[in-house]
Amino acid sequence: MLTKILASIAALIVSILPAFATELVMVEQDGCAYCARWDAEISEIYPKTPEGKFAPLRRVDLHAPLPEDLTFKGPVIFTPTFVLVEDGIEQGRIEGYAGDEMFWAMLTITLRDHSEFDVEAVHATQAPKP
Repeated sequence: MLTKILASIAALIVSILPAFATELVMVEQDGCAYCARWDAEISEIYPKTPEGKFAPLRRVDLHAPLPEDLTFKGPVIFTPTFVLVEDGIEQGRIEGYAGDEMFWAMLTITLRDHSEFDVEAVHATQAPKP
């Protein structure tokens, strides 16, 4: 009986909490060529990376109302715009997509400056062995 009660309480807590405290919100729109380019070059690999595991991707349409659980510091003008959020509150953003190398560099800087993501530890584990 106690086990069932505890399981019910745990299920309730999990349903109330957001799935991820840190997310990378991609604001996009239909017909956005740069969004399509990001999809082709990054979207498949992103969730497999340390960055993608730390800040899973969430997509939001530019023309739809902003979901109630998100708070941005200002309006999104360009697509794609990548907004790093912690508990739904904007911490930093990347506007536009200028290719994979620029995206990863800007994401590294954004995560380093606006989150608890340990960039140095990730790079240390990915360094080639002599």
